[in-house]
Amino acid sequence: MNMTILTILLAFMVVSAALCVMVRNLLKAAIALALTSAILTVVMFMLDAPLAAVFELSVCAGLVTVVFVSAISMTKPHSREEIAAKVKERLKRFIYLPFILLALLVVMLVVLWPCMDFSQVMKAGGAGAKVQEVLWNNRQTDILGQIVIILTGVFGIVVLFKERETK
Repeated sequence: MNMTILTILLAFMVVSAALCVMVRNLLKAAIALALTSAILTVVMFMLDAPLAAVFELSVCAGLVTVVFVSAISMTKPHSREEIAAKVKERLKRFIYLPFILLALLVVMLVVLWPCMDFSQVMKAGGAGAKVQEVLWNNRQTDILGQIVIILTGVFGIVVLFKERETK
């Protein structure tokens, strides 16, 4: 593996990720996010993780970008006054939400942590186990979950576009 190419790719990935969060145009931000995911896919292939790279390319660079672009195309821009009023209204309604979520997380960890069994995870990913063996032989539920997530996204996009055509 050529470290110079990897370093250049990682530098481009950092630049595209920074561009994604700094640009004000939402469509350009979505495209920059897709570019970041595509570069990360190439890095994962170079690091000999082809399954992770395929999932990254299909879900993050593909499906998520389509969802973002379709959501952006269905929205209309608001004036600064409308945005400020909505932000104030949301803050009033959700000011306690982070504290409630943190409390729930702490309670769940305190209650559930002693009951968690990590032996299957450790056994499935033991020393020398290849990613392909672990995923296809020991982690079929994860693969099924990934398939369900991808199909849900595809059907969601179909429903969004179908609803927009009827309006």
